[in-house]
Amino acid sequence: MNTKIIFADRSQVNVEKGSAFAPKFDANGLIPALAMDHETREPLMLAYMNADSLRMTLELGEAVYYSRSRQEIWHKGATSGHVQKIKQILIDCDQDALILLVDQCGAGACHTGHHSCFYRSVPFGEAINAQPDGQVVTLKESDGGVVFDAEAVYGKGH
Repeated sequence: MNTKIIFADRSQVNVEKGSAFAPKFDANGLIPALAMDHETREPLMLAYMNADSLRMTLELGEAVYYSRSRQEIWHKGATSGHVQKIKQILIDCDQDALILLVDQCGAGACHTGHHSCFYRSVPFGEAINAQPDGQVVTLKESDGGVVFDAEAVYGKGH
């Protein structure tokens, strides 16, 4: 791990207007990171980073996240080969959310086999009001479908 990568102390800098990088991690030590295609701006996945995975991302130039379910750092694409090469990292005004503009290598970002984790749409407005009373809201697939065999890449029960 690169010890040269030091984040600013949020209490010592102007977070909203200054140039010091002072990411705000939540109570669990995490910050949300939305990966988007650097050319199309298509959202690919939402994950979280802790301080170590953020430092690793900065050092490697590839996305490294923190898995909340597994409680461990994971280098995106280490298993699948579908790495995310960083093109730019954006942080919002109060430095509590990141956007990673990436070159998504391989077929897709989603462990389900879809190109993007955002492959379903949620009905709203007229569409939601047209649903019968008492019916569970139904998602609609909004992409072209599965682009790779997730079971072959990740194994059964991924």
